[in-house]
Amino acid sequence: MAKFLNTSGINYHLEEIIKGARDRLIIISPYLKLNDRIRELLEDKDRLKIDVRIIYGKADLHPEEVKWLRNLKYVRTSYCNNLHAKCYLSENACIIGSLNLYSFSQINNNEMGIFIERQNDHQLYQDAYEEAQRLIRISEEVRISLEVVEKDAHPAPKAAAHHEDDEKSENASGLLTTSKLAQKHKMKTEPMLEKLTAAGYLEWRDDKHFLTEQGKKAGGQFKTGRFGAYFLWPEDIVL
Repeated sequence: MAKFLNTSGINYHLEEIIKGARDRLIIISPYLKLNDRIRELLEDKDRLKIDVRIIYGKADLHPEEVKWLRNLKYVRTSYCNNLHAKCYLSENACIIGSLNLYSFSQINNNEMGIFIERQNDHQLYQDAYEEAQRLIRISEEVRISLEVVEKDAHPAPKAAAHHEDDEKSENASGLLTTSKLAQKHKMKTEPMLEKLTAAGYLEWRDDKHFLTEQGKKAGGQFKTGRFGAYFLWPEDIVL
């Protein structure tokens, strides 16, 4: 049977869910600013090669979070527009409640939630799991980067896929961001980057994508915006 949780109960069971995850861990929180304890637990999951998915909904990730996330190989981060749900789910249990995974909220706010165990409430757990999977599917996976790009430099760091959607640049130039170009071709952003690389418009070195001379001649542009670096492409670029 589902169990009611107050603030301290949510924090306790959240740590237990993270510690107990052996197969998968899904974290859904609009705001993301992790305390040291949660970071330690997630770093341990990364060392154990546990599949961790973090879905967040606010574009203003703190630089410390970005820097920390870059060092985790098995923690994947996705951005979900209009996200308001808060859910923390392993293969055995989940929490649904009001708590953001935000250090201030964990300490200062009055929160409520419910704790669901898969063994005792299988259908309820399954419904929560399926909704979490849906949010993952509609989210855009973020390729985190904190690289500093000089004004005259052309190499682009691994830009966050949803951060590529700098609408002002797109509308002003009449070009498409990589993610918009991918949508046009009914693809995800990552396969589109692979296609652009295979076509010779990008090259991959030093763990980054670089715009090539061929890419420039085809009309590709490298830009930096408030969310980082991204590429713009002609809508009719030959792939």
